[in-house]
Amino acid sequence: MTTYIKGTYSRSIYENNTGYYIGIFRVSDTNDEKLADYIGRTITFTGYFHELNNMDTYMFYGKLVHHPKYGEQFQVDSYERVKPEEKDSIIEFLTSGLFPGIGDKKAKNIVDALGKDTLKIILENPSNLILIPGITQKNINILHDKLKEYESSYETIMYLNDLGFNTKDAMLIYNKYKNKTKDVVEDNIYKLIDDIYEMYFKKIDSIALNNDVSKDDPNRVEAAIIYIMNEVSNTYGHSYYYKEEILMYLPRVLGIEVTEVDSYLNALERDLKIIVKNDKYYLKEMYEAECLIVKRFRLLNSNKGITSKKIDDTINGIESFFEIKYNVHQREAIKKSYEKDFLIITGGPGTGKTTIMRGIIELYRMMNKLSYDKLSEKIALLAPTGRAAKRITESTLVRASTIHRFLKWQKESNTFQVNEYNKSKVEFVILDESSMVDTYLMASLLKGISANCKIVLIGDDHQLPSVGPGNVLHDLIDSKCLDVVELTELYRQGHDSNIISLAYDIRNSNISKDIFNVDEDLTFIECSDDEVIPNISEICNTYLDLNYHNFQILAPMYKGLNGIDAINKEVQGIFNPKSNKKASKDIGGELLREGDKVIQLTNMPDDNVYNGDIGLVNRIVSTPRSEIYLDFDGNIVKYTPSNYNNFRLAYAISIHKSQGSEFDVVVIPIVKGYHKMLYQKLIYTAVTRAKKKLYLIGDFKALDFASRNIDTDTRRTTIKDYLINGIE
Repeated sequence: MTTYIKGTYSRSIYENNTGYYIGIFRVSDTNDEKLADYIGRTITFTGYFHELNNMDTYMFYGKLVHHPKYGEQFQVDSYERVKPEEKDSIIEFLTSGLFPGIGDKKAKNIVDALGKDTLKIILENPSNLILIPGITQKNINILHDKLKEYESSYETIMYLNDLGFNTKDAMLIYNKYKNKTKDVVEDNIYKLIDDIYEMYFKKIDSIALNNDVSKDDPNRVEAAIIYIMNEVSNTYGHSYYYKEEILMYLPRVLGIEVTEVDSYLNALERDLKIIVKNDKYYLKEMYEAECLIVKRFRLLNSNKGITSKKIDDTINGIESFFEIKYNVHQREAIKKSYEKDFLIITGGPGTGKTTIMRGIIELYRMMNKLSYDKLSEKIALLAPTGRAAKRITESTLVRASTIHRFLKWQKESNTFQVNEYNKSKVEFVILDESSMVDTYLMASLLKGISANCKIVLIGDDHQLPSVGPGNVLHDLIDSKCLDVVELTELYRQGHDSNIISLAYDIRNSNISKDIFNVDEDLTFIECSDDEVIPNISEICNTYLDLNYHNFQILAPMYKGLNGIDAINKEVQGIFNPKSNKKASKDIGGELLREGDKVIQLTNMPDDNVYNGDIGLVNRIVSTPRSEIYLDFDGNIVKYTPSNYNNFRLAYAISIHKSQGSEFDVVVIPIVKGYHKMLYQKLIYTAVTRAKKKLYLIGDFKALDFASRNIDTDTRRTTIKDYLINGIE
């Protein structure tokens, strides 16, 4: 008898161009007793596949093997895609979340007992369920009442299941369109992408093609164009594209050559899905976001502003209160922040950006005669990441927030509750680390505050641009059309000044070995590629007693000999060695132990945890349900298998993820093997994360190359042009 597991593909851990996969599979059924414990859980699988998606049900045929490194895996010899049987669809419906208390096991028991007439029996004779093992009267009442409520929708849910949607997606679709669902889907299934956040092109396209939608269907071609513009925008950061670029990608996505593309582009322009200006093709949302940013900042910048004889005297009083003396540029920045409705304050590390933020807040409070309680109603201190917001709070003693939290982001719909229809009442916004804010997020912030709200942007333009599309801070400064105060005077001196000097040397593409290994704050350990991790390990052993927030390894890549994954695996054994007293769990090929350092990869606002937050594994629970509890500075957050991919080990993290954070001690491996990731803004950002001690390990030539490599891909945007020449 051939062993099989039946279920759904979750995600890949590894795949290559030969079709070989290592991945995660959620098991719903099996014919092997050894695999019975995996029913309702996930198992790692290996094998060769033409393609896999997380919408279909699969039968994997093969055998259970034990990998010496990764534990139990299912080795797939052959596989097939399974059309869901009616019983399968009923089980999925019962476990969709509509019926609290009904999990996989209870649902299977019900359907095994009642068969294909399960739902009819629940509606007409619910008392028949009382004899089914594990089913309580409370379960019966919930099933009957909720099913009656959703009776009219079930036929539509089954229709969507038959098309290939899982029950969760079917419910999302039904809740959007109700009794118009069939009409919408049959008229244009690709409309779902526009209307429902969790419906993306690849998912809808796969279902459409499986249901005989032709490859050259006009709705498919138009949806593919929008998909291409979104994907390329997120990959390269551009805000617009040329027609030739769209034409280049279109055959790859559609799988066919398309003629008369102009007609599709014209239709999209006519439907206001794209905007075309001077042969530049914008997504409507991007064009509107850039225009909003330009119009708002230009308007605020042109306002006459406030003049008062009391400002200078008040700043003098603030200097006395904080026992500090501001330099000319710092004083100018503080004063203009009150006088002007818009201001950009920029400067490198050690120039006192955080210091003057306290002065700005205090000046605003004193000039407006506000109590500290009242101040919190009038002013919003914001940052792109949780760590950056926490740092602002600690340095100013005024509560700061992430932009997403301030705007009340809703994960399910990817929308903000604070928006153009429900604006915040704050009168003054100070946004730190503004180089990290992309075009869409900046526009969302502007929509959520009043048109006359004062804004101060603070940031270092020489750092990495935002992960999302756009280059907002750079464009605003480079336009030379807005009020900008640049801080140039360095304040850090003494034992940690060499780190700052190195940062400026990198900015100037002029580094020398002479700066290293002179004082204790800056060390370069030159070694071969295969000696990098042993050297990192040796350094780690000297910092075992340091708080985990104060020591961080930063690297630009995840894979490879000296990638983040390899470093984490080695360093984990130093900071958190294996112990019988600590529970552990394999998460997608990464072994996690209680006490491990982890980083959050997504925003979870309901749990007050955000992308980039660093914490510790508090507890791992295997029975009766698999759960992992993470501790983010006292905020204990529960994770279940469905969101285990929201975090990962963080002894080493990417340089991109470190933005907005600072650490007392930073270790940076730098080798030629990092290839295209060796460029100035990246290494500058990494170096400026260190406050007291910086180690660089590897090849000095790689560091020198990175400092000189400013020829990175320039993002195409039009904010600067619109500020200079106006919006057409």
